[in-house]
Amino acid sequence: MHIVRTFAFIFCISTKIIFAQAPSENYPVDPASEEQAGVPKGEVLKFTFENSKIFPGTWREYWVYVPAQYKPDRPACVYINQDGIQWKAPVVFDNLIYKGEMPVTIGVFVMHGKVRAANGNEANDRFNRSFEYDGLGDAYARFILDEILPEVERQKTSDGRPIRLSKNGNDRAIGGSSSGAVCAFTAAWERPDAFTRVYSAIGTYVGLRGADRYHTLVRKYEPKPVRIFLQDGANDLNIYAGDWWMANQTMLRALTFAGYEVKHQWGEGGHNGKHGTALFPEAMRFLWKDWPKPVKAGTSQNQMLSALLIPGQEWEQVSEGYKFTEGIAANQSGEIFYQDIPNSKTYKIGPDGKVATINEDSENASGAEFDKSGNRYEVAKKSLSIVRYDAKNNKQEIARDIAGNDLTVAYNGNVYVTAPDGREKPSTIYLIRPNGEKIVVDKGLLFANGVALSPDQTLLYATESASHWVWSFQVLPDGTLSHKQKFGWLHVRDNDENAWADGLTCDREGRIYVATRAGIQVLDQTGRVNAILPTPNGSVSNMAFGGKDFDTIYVTANEKIYRRKLNVKGANGWDIPNKPEAPKL
Repeated sequence: MHIVRTFAFIFCISTKIIFAQAPSENYPVDPASEEQAGVPKGEVLKFTFENSKIFPGTWREYWVYVPAQYKPDRPACVYINQDGIQWKAPVVFDNLIYKGEMPVTIGVFVMHGKVRAANGNEANDRFNRSFEYDGLGDAYARFILDEILPEVERQKTSDGRPIRLSKNGNDRAIGGSSSGAVCAFTAAWERPDAFTRVYSAIGTYVGLRGADRYHTLVRKYEPKPVRIFLQDGANDLNIYAGDWWMANQTMLRALTFAGYEVKHQWGEGGHNGKHGTALFPEAMRFLWKDWPKPVKAGTSQNQMLSALLIPGQEWEQVSEGYKFTEGIAANQSGEIFYQDIPNSKTYKIGPDGKVATINEDSENASGAEFDKSGNRYEVAKKSLSIVRYDAKNNKQEIARDIAGNDLTVAYNGNVYVTAPDGREKPSTIYLIRPNGEKIVVDKGLLFANGVALSPDQTLLYATESASHWVWSFQVLPDGTLSHKQKFGWLHVRDNDENAWADGLTCDREGRIYVATRAGIQVLDQTGRVNAILPTPNGSVSNMAFGGKDFDTIYVTANEKIYRRKLNVKGANGWDIPNKPEAPKL
C-alpha cells in the first residue's frame, strides 16, 4: 500500500491514449479546486486488484481517497471514478466536505483493466478499457458493487481505521470522462438502486459499443431516480463512431424530455479534461445538493407513459417463493391464476389479494386463458395436451399431441396454441375449434412463444423469442390466419442475442404489452415500442390485467409475482370484441 497525492489525467478512445484540446481554452478556476489554508487534507491510498471474476485475467490499479472527517462508526458516502484520479478530486473533496457542500465521501478511483502479455517484450497487453467502459449492460456495475467496493472495505487507512462504505444508492455517485463517462451513466442506468448521481464529462454517447441507443431508451423507459451533470465542448471529437458534441446535446434533450434532474455546461473545448476539471466542484455541489434527501424519478413527457402510469402507483410484490412462474390469466371476476411450471402447481390470487393453491398437479402447465363461460384452458406440457377446467375445477382434455407453450381463447371459442419445437426448428401455431378440430395455421417462427388477440379479435399477435420480432396475422372468418408479417420491433439488451419476448397481452385501446428481457415493452397499434416498464427484480415472463376493473397489471417474474395499478383496462379474450380508436400514424 502506498500513500500518494498525485493527480493523473488521461483520456482514452478505444486502446489509444490521446491528448486533445481546442486552442485557447481558459476557464475560471473554482476556489474549491485549489488547496486552502486551514482545510484538513484527506489521504489517498493506492492498491492493485487482479482477482476479478467478472473481467477474468485483468489487472488494474485503484486509489482510495479518505477524507480527514471520516469516522468508521458511520459508513461514508462513496464517489466512484473511472480512469483513476481526475479533476483534482482529492483537493475538491477536501474543500467541499470541509464547507459542508458535500457529505463525508470516500472516493474510489479505478483504472480500466488490462490482461498482461505473457512476454511484455514481444507482445502488447490486452487493454480492456473499451470493453468495460463503452459496453452497455450491467457487467461494470456488478464489478464495482460485487468486487471493487468489497475489496476497498477490506483495506485500512494509514492509521489502521477500517473503511466502511454506505450500501445506500442515494449515498453513491459515479463519474468519468469520455468512455468513463458513459460507463458511469451505464452503471446508474442499470442499477439506479445502487448509483443515483452521475458526473459525465465529454461523454461517449456514440456508436462504439451501442451507447448511441441511450437517447432513445431514455425517452421510452419509465424514468429512474438518477441525477446527472453533463459537460461537453463544441470542438469535441467527430470521428467514425459519431459526433460527441451532437450526441451529448441529444442526450441532454432526451434526459430533459424524460423528466430527469439534469444540469449541463457546454463550452468550446475539445476532447480533454480542462473544462471538466474546472466544473468538477460545481458538478459535485449539484449532485450532492439537498443530501440526504433522496434523488427522485421525474415525470416524463412520453405520452404513452403518461397514459399508462398513475402518479404514486408503484410496483407491489404480491407473492414470492416459486421456481418459475408463467401462464397468468384473469377470469371474469378479475381473479388471477398463474402457474409455477417446475413445481407443477396452479395458484389463484383472490379478490382479497390472498394466494391459494388450486391445483397440486398441473402437469407442468404453462399458458392459460379463460373463455366467456368461465372455463380455464391450460397447456399441459407433461401430457402434451390442451386441457379445460370448469368452474368446479373438473378437467377435460380437448386436444392431444401438442408440445405447446402458450394459448389464447377467442370470444367465439377458437383456441390458438403456440408450439415451439426448439430454438433451431420452426414452430407451429395450432387452431383448435370449439368442435375439437385441430389444424395447423402457421409454421416457421423461431421459438413461437406468447400469443394474444387484438381487442377487436381480427389480429393475432405471436412473439418469436429467438429474434426481436412480434408477428402479426389477420384472423379470417373461419379462424385461419393470413397476411403473416414481422410487425412489432423490440429492443434487445446489449448482452443478449435476442429480445426473448415471452407472453403478451393487449389493453382495450389496442396497445400491445410484451414481456421481454428488457422489461415490459409497450407497443402502439402500428407495432412501435413507445414505452418500457422495468420490473423491480428485472424479470418478466408474462402478464395479465386483473382486479375488479381489470386496470391492474399482474406480472410473473421468475420466483415472484408483482402487480401495479394502471390508467388503462385490459382486453380479455372472453370480452365482446371492441374496436379501438384508429392508431395515430
